[in-house]
Amino acid sequence: MAIVLGPNQYGKAQSHLVRVHRDTPRHEIRDLTVSSALRGDFTLSHVDGDQSDVLPTDTQKNTVFAFAREKGVGAIEDFALTLADHFIAQTPAADGARVEISEVPWQRIDIDGGGDGHDHAFVRSGIGTRTTVVNVDGRGADRRAHVVSGIQDVTLLKSTGSEFHGFLKDRYTTLQETDDRILATDLVARWRYDHTDVDWDAAYESVRALLLKQFAEIHSHALQQTLYGMGQAVLEKHPEVAEIKFSAPNKHHFLVDLAPFGLENPNEVFYAADRPFGLIEACVVRDDASDPGLAWHAVPGWV
Repeated sequence: MAIVLGPNQYGKAQSHLVRVHRDTPRHEIRDLTVSSALRGDFTLSHVDGDQSDVLPTDTQKNTVFAFAREKGVGAIEDFALTLADHFIAQTPAADGARVEISEVPWQRIDIDGGGDGHDHAFVRSGIGTRTTVVNVDGRGADRRAHVVSGIQDVTLLKSTGSEFHGFLKDRYTTLQETDDRILATDLVARWRYDHTDVDWDAAYESVRALLLKQFAEIHSHALQQTLYGMGQAVLEKHPEVAEIKFSAPNKHHFLVDLAPFGLENPNEVFYAADRPFGLIEACVVRDDASDPGLAWHAVPGWV
């Protein structure tokens, strides 16, 4: 029996980068968390303790901050691709790299309702955290890049326009059917691009707007149906997107029985339960997309 090294990777996780663009008196701010990892033939490091093939994780961290100054920070997908290619080029033993970036939004503080916002004062706000995971394999003519982008930390709620009935029942079923309920979730959505010739910022803004619009407008018979409709709308409008995955906890809101107090409750007072919760996960796929499912291993939480 032989004992050998199995699949492995190493890198620097969660480097928190804040880039302030000060080219004019009106500043711009970008707030990123960057994780990088290299994979390849690092047997010597693991088996013999020989680090001659290893680009230190500290170097990877330093590169993130240096590139933010030297190259600036545009679309997080472009920044991730640039980092991945650089790390592979600097590490002969590497045959692939993964770079994961999340970006939290900051907005200018509005002063006296002026609308334009303060030049250099910001408040952390906005709808959701933007994410991307980039995988690059190989170099030169053999290079292949895969980009999975997404949004998370989006809490959504509809106060009506949602039903749930006609489900299976057995001796343990106590849930009552309803044709009018609150539908709420903390949405995580990630979509895989079919190629990298994409206007990343425009695509992200469009996909985010579509997801919110569909959640609002679909008359829901189940969270599953809502998620499918959201994914369908994205794929119909964005041919560059091969597939989209959702993870959505059902944030249950239960009608409070006010009868003991002599009060009616026409769907107005609810108890919001934080746990346990239903967890709905689904993937909506373009059947002619290239490499279905290829890059999902790059996204934590998705197999």
